[in-house]
Amino acid sequence: MVQMTTTQDPLRLAAAVILGIVTGSILFFIVALLIGTFNDIARTNISITTNVAENIFSLVLLVVLIVVCVAGFWWKVTTTPPSEQKPETGPETEQED
Repeated sequence: MVQMTTTQDPLRLAAAVILGIVTGSILFFIVALLIGTFNDIARTNISITTNVAENIFSLVLLVVLIVVCVAGFWWKVTTTPPSEQKPETGPETEQED
């Protein structure tokens, strides 16, 4: 069973959101490229392009990919415990009297 940690570091959560947005955007461009290539090869009319301002299907795909990626990274941050720094175990320095 996955156990969620009680408190989260805001920096880890912010990193999860930023990474989710970047990853979702990159995945959108990859999916749009693959669909565009399929359109050219098969001569179909799937209306997914990278122009989200004029095409509602592209906007929906972009938003869905970003939300899924942010949720995935958020889940990963909340279920993974933060790494703990080990104290330095270097040689002890002696002070001369």
